[in-house]
Amino acid sequence: MVILQQGDYVWLDLKTGREFDVPVGAVVKLCDSGQIQVLDDEGREHWISPQNATNIKPMHPTSIHGVEDMIRLGDLNEAGILRNLLIRYSECVIYVNIYRLNPGGSQSLPAAAYLHSRPDPPYTNKKIGEMPPHIFAIADNCYFNMQRNNKDQCCIISGESGAGKTESTKLILQFLAAISGQHSWIEQQVLEATPILEAFGNAKTIRNDNSSRFGKYIDIHFNKRGAIEGAKIEQYLLEKSRVCRQAPDERNYHIFYCMLRGMGPEMKAKLGLGLASDYSYLTMGNCTECDGRDDLNDYSSILSAMKVLMFTETENWEISKLLAAILHMGNLRFEARTYENLDACVVVRSPDLVTAASLMEVEPKDVMVCLTTRTLITRGESVATPLSVEQGLDVRDAFVKGIYGRLFVWIVDKINAAIYRPPSCETNIARRSIGLLDIFGFENFIVNSFEQLCINFANENLQQFFVRHVFKLEQEEYNLEDISWQHIEFTDNQEALDMIANKPMNIISLIDEESKFPKGTDSTMLYKLNSQHKLNSNYIPPKNSYETQFGIQHFAGVVHYETRGFLEKNRDSLHTDIIQLVHSSKNKFIKQIFQADVAMFLCGYQQPSTPAPKVINSL
Repeated sequence: MVILQQGDYVWLDLKTGREFDVPVGAVVKLCDSGQIQVLDDEGREHWISPQNATNIKPMHPTSIHGVEDMIRLGDLNEAGILRNLLIRYSECVIYVNIYRLNPGGSQSLPAAAYLHSRPDPPYTNKKIGEMPPHIFAIADNCYFNMQRNNKDQCCIISGESGAGKTESTKLILQFLAAISGQHSWIEQQVLEATPILEAFGNAKTIRNDNSSRFGKYIDIHFNKRGAIEGAKIEQYLLEKSRVCRQAPDERNYHIFYCMLRGMGPEMKAKLGLGLASDYSYLTMGNCTECDGRDDLNDYSSILSAMKVLMFTETENWEISKLLAAILHMGNLRFEARTYENLDACVVVRSPDLVTAASLMEVEPKDVMVCLTTRTLITRGESVATPLSVEQGLDVRDAFVKGIYGRLFVWIVDKINAAIYRPPSCETNIARRSIGLLDIFGFENFIVNSFEQLCINFANENLQQFFVRHVFKLEQEEYNLEDISWQHIEFTDNQEALDMIANKPMNIISLIDEESKFPKGTDSTMLYKLNSQHKLNSNYIPPKNSYETQFGIQHFAGVVHYETRGFLEKNRDSLHTDIIQLVHSSKNKFIKQIFQADVAMFLCGYQQPSTPAPKVINSL
């Protein structure tokens, strides 16, 4: 039995029965005849009778006045975290708004403060815990471990969508550039890669005005003196479907809106461009402007960064031509027709069709044929079969996704060509690196599709990495060394991960299998998923036969996935007609970004694109 005295701090469980209800902090004001009077953190008084004594528990000393680093909380639970935030909020500002830039410059306030504090900046060569928690403490620890131990380091930045992963990555990059002390051209190039990647790979979502819609791994290379001598960027799983459709209150990729706001009238006229509101691909979310962004100024920053990264004026123009072609393609209208009792369609002739064809340097009639028919090879003869309006729209969308996805890969390769320095035989031994993994955060939207499954699968792997190294391996080590310790309970997501990707007949393998069948549909895929996993506690089957969703119990909660479009997104293939259209183009740039596809087409492959399953497995 716990004996309480006046002035003691306790946790008070009010047992209201409300969802997300947690105990609140309180202080004992009076102990009288077995009854206890407490005053909670919201200023309310409560009398606790001996019969309800189980409703109060002593508070750990670290929770009384709060701590700067919440990992040091003795009450490391929802109640302890919420009370600590309340204390910190009442004493100071918890964090500067990382979405708002310093009025005096482009750097965020914390990074600017660090850079201006040289030659003795805080967090330099300090152990974790010596100073208040900060992203710079992690970066400094990483850098000096690399220097002292002569071993490569890696930072994994994880969290839900909108948690601040991308901003944290930028701060670490700025810190490493500052602490290396060189202020070289290569450091500037590494930093300037960020606005380009964000312009082409980030977009406004309902959770985040600057959400990364791709994963990236940045490997920063240092010489033996600890100065940055180069870097290499790898990109994963760009959300190409965003080019064609966006959810309500969301935007397409930043670059489209920046281009339409910042490009001069003469260049826009050459590209046949108008306002963002004129284009179907930019208005599906009914959101063409974003309060947290300045598209006009951002366009200047993007062009400036591209100069630093050695993009030529010709390359910038060719990129703009393809972006404009995508917008014009999105405005094409299809009309239904009937051809020999088969559903068919035609593309309505319009300025958008002519302009798109001109920018891609192909014939408008070839574009029309490509989008309305499909060529099949039967007994050595090619036969063109008509496409319905729905099929035509799918081919059109697949084409523009193919253009944008390959353009993005080309841009990353171009950046790497500027910032990567292959190691020489003499410097290879002394060269070390720090890797930064900025992966997309866990997502749970109103409608979740194949993209969210891939993203959440990646986060399940990161969670298991954390669980394994923080809990499993540590406790196994204690057992091997016969150390007396108290077992720590933790939630293990291994079973969910096994169901998704590891064990036979897992969800991803079933999706891949159904994608290979010519007659496979989203419905047959869902049927197989239900048949195989309906008894798994981590799988939530549809409530009835008419539903097209299934759910998964992830480590961060239940997510329901809409299966319509799953197989098409997983196949991620382009018809040979599309590749042949590209091959016929006089535009050298579009042929360059499709170079591998055209080469495979010329070798006789019927499906030149790399299927999405390989992309998934690369995660």
